[in-house]
Amino acid sequence: MSVNRQQDLPACVRHPDRPTGLRCVRCDRPACPDCLREASVGYQCVDCVAEGSKTVRPARNTGGARTRPGARSLVVVPALIGINVLVFVLTAVQAGSITENQRSELFMQGTLIPGTVPAGEFWRLLTSGFLHFGNYGGYGPVHLAFNMFALWVIGRDLEVALGRVRFLVVYLLSLLGGSAAVMLFGDPMGSVAGASGAIYGLFGGIAVVVFRAKLNPAPVLTLLGINIFLSVALPGISLLGHLGGLVIGALATAALVYAPRRHLVRFQTIACAAITVLLVVSIVTSAATMGVHCELTSFDQGICYEV
Repeated sequence: MSVNRQQDLPACVRHPDRPTGLRCVRCDRPACPDCLREASVGYQCVDCVAEGSKTVRPARNTGGARTRPGARSLVVVPALIGINVLVFVLTAVQAGSITENQRSELFMQGTLIPGTVPAGEFWRLLTSGFLHFGNYGGYGPVHLAFNMFALWVIGRDLEVALGRVRFLVVYLLSLLGGSAAVMLFGDPMGSVAGASGAIYGLFGGIAVVVFRAKLNPAPVLTLLGINIFLSVALPGISLLGHLGGLVIGALATAALVYAPRRHLVRFQTIACAAITVLLVVSIVTSAATMGVHCELTSFDQGICYEV
């Protein structure tokens, strides 16, 4: 004679139609296999797991962002590299040449020429950071390759340390900081392009993170010193853009990693907004007091007139 033992088993608290001999080690309530999760000791029901997660302090990275499964995978850095490479390809196709891509219409309309900004061409302050000269020092698209390599080496660590959104904020503020320095102190008809200002901002950012984490700063400072020396020693490099990006990148990162934990997001938002306002005011003031308006007639010629 067979006996149905399931009739003697209690029902799962979440599924009354399922008899079960299993129980949660935390609340001791009966639970079916679908309602149990493996714990450090035994199995807990989903209700106890959810309740326990409320008392666990969420892990945060250096920038204060919550870390989640898969958060270490890079998103922003590969996207930025892809955009820069795509823009370079477009300018080369338009110009019909890899080394003379500055002749393309896209390049002419996007490169930063300070004297054109007072006429309302403010977009150049950002678009110039995604353009690269093909003929850099006579060696072809080295400008793009060098910047993208630096972006990958520095950016991948900083994106993980700050989180994706905060990393992107530092990158864009650094780019704008480099453009602001060129606007304030640069040649009104000088053509400036490249991601170097933003990348130098990442140099400043990673240095701040290293100091915040109390790690050995010697490797970062040595690398930064070498790059600053190259900015001074090599011709055709916008030292102003580099230094502007470096200062703003370090300042923005410091605002993120030294923010008080009690009002973390609010402080970070206000601090980054204040930096943005400072840059915008500097740019607008420079444009208003420049006294010169310039128009680009070709890739290497323009007309400037006093106002």
